[in-house]
Amino acid sequence: MTGHHHRLRVLLALVAALALALVVSACGSDDDESSSGGSSSSSEETPQSSDKLIKSNSANASKTVTVGSKNFTEAFILGEIYAQALQAGGYKVQKELNLGSEQIAYKAVKSGQVDAYPEYTGTSLTSFFDVKTDDVPTDSQEAYEQAKADYAKVGLTALAPTPFTNSNAVGMTQAKSKELGVTKISQLADKASTLTLSGAPECRQRTDCLVGLEDTYGLKFKKFLPVDPALRHKVLTSGQADVSIVFGTDGQIAADKLVVLEDDKKLFPPYNVSLIVNDKSAQEAGADMPKIVEAVQKDLTNKVMQELNSRVDLDKEKPADVAREYLQSFGYTEKSGSS
Repeated sequence: MTGHHHRLRVLLALVAALALALVVSACGSDDDESSSGGSSSSSEETPQSSDKLIKSNSANASKTVTVGSKNFTEAFILGEIYAQALQAGGYKVQKELNLGSEQIAYKAVKSGQVDAYPEYTGTSLTSFFDVKTDDVPTDSQEAYEQAKADYAKVGLTALAPTPFTNSNAVGMTQAKSKELGVTKISQLADKASTLTLSGAPECRQRTDCLVGLEDTYGLKFKKFLPVDPALRHKVLTSGQADVSIVFGTDGQIAADKLVVLEDDKKLFPPYNVSLIVNDKSAQEAGADMPKIVEAVQKDLTNKVMQELNSRVDLDKEKPADVAREYLQSFGYTEKSGSS
């Protein structure tokens, strides 16, 4: 069990080492250079912990923000990250981190039951604004801008999106990927006829699943194996399927040493996360809220999100603890004496 915990520490240590290397290179190699190079290094944001640290603003002490979330692991972790970060910024924070489905969460933020909750751009467009999956922009920024404009019409503000996207993805074991020599979906074209693809039963009819793989990539698989989504990794590790539809930030990807093939023809619509805030709440919270949210998302890459999900799903750690370590390890909040 401690393997996953250790892996996250290794990942965070690598990030910290990279940050230190960037700081050292930005400072110049000797004293003469550092005085002349100071202006250029200050214009670049060096990823030092002290630069990232969220400062508590006493003006926020009178402002209460209720952060909600949907009812699954990634949503709990994100809800905790936002809640703890806003608390570090001086806000009084209340949490309602188990609202239910997207429809319930959407009603809760519109009615003001919660002030904010994290939602995926793809889900926003398809579930709330009647965009067909085929019509969701494949460019993540474009999808976000469209969702943001739609939310504005109903009195909601969509804050800047996360770097990670939790779209459908095509996964394989590392061994199979090496054996076939594939790292991109398009490279399956001349191999699919010998392979079994696994996915949820509805994958057969979905454009962002089997239909799209056939139409966009021209893949004709030997067999389609419908399984419960909970088994999407097990079918690969047990050898029942060669290829499986997974989610881009699944914790098991890192834990089971799976490979996510590059979606080189941009089939899968983007599912980056945006914190959706009630307009009235956004006004009352002021300028610190979007700044803090945007800042703490910067290190939420697909790899980091996989690790955080893995620690909750597989190591059975609490989302609150995983979120706290993320914020501390990347220098957004101070480390407490106990850790």
